[in-house]
Amino acid sequence: MFNLPNILASLRILLAPVMFWIILNPEIFTDNGWHITWNYYFASLLFVLASVTDFFDGYIAREWDQMTLLGAVIDPLADKMLTLAAFLGLMMIGEASAWAIYIIIVRELFITGLRTVAVSEGISVKASWAGKIKTVSQMIAIGFLLMHWPFGDILLWIAVALTVYSGLEYIWGFKNAFARDQK
Repeated sequence: MFNLPNILASLRILLAPVMFWIILNPEIFTDNGWHITWNYYFASLLFVLASVTDFFDGYIAREWDQMTLLGAVIDPLADKMLTLAAFLGLMMIGEASAWAIYIIIVRELFITGLRTVAVSEGISVKASWAGKIKTVSQMIAIGFLLMHWPFGDILLWIAVALTVYSGLEYIWGFKNAFARDQK
């Protein structure tokens, strides 16, 4: 149960609120005489470290045959906690569109609900390629927004479009899976 992949996912869960707090409290750096950019660097560093654990926990779980029910639950939860902490923090400091974040949150809640129903019906629910691309696009957008790099807003809206697309793909897949299950 407490194997390396699950520990890495748990680490992501722990880093999410720390990163969120850093985004919302830049005075921890500026009150100590540091430039505000150090706040962005540190929040970005935590985000990148946590994001890297997302790749490695899945890779290790598959390669070392350490996939567990706990991992199947906490891995997507950790991803959502990390990305939503970053998006909400960025929105609260005025660096991300509230509409973009709203669309992303609604999609995440809706698909999580669908996945819960599917699992309760015994239907296998694995992340699609569109879902993986959606996660990567969100992480890239977050990185650009955290660092205040050019094109962060454009990348955020690209991530929103991919988020909506992957959500529609999941809905279509669930509709087909439920129809097969009813036969």
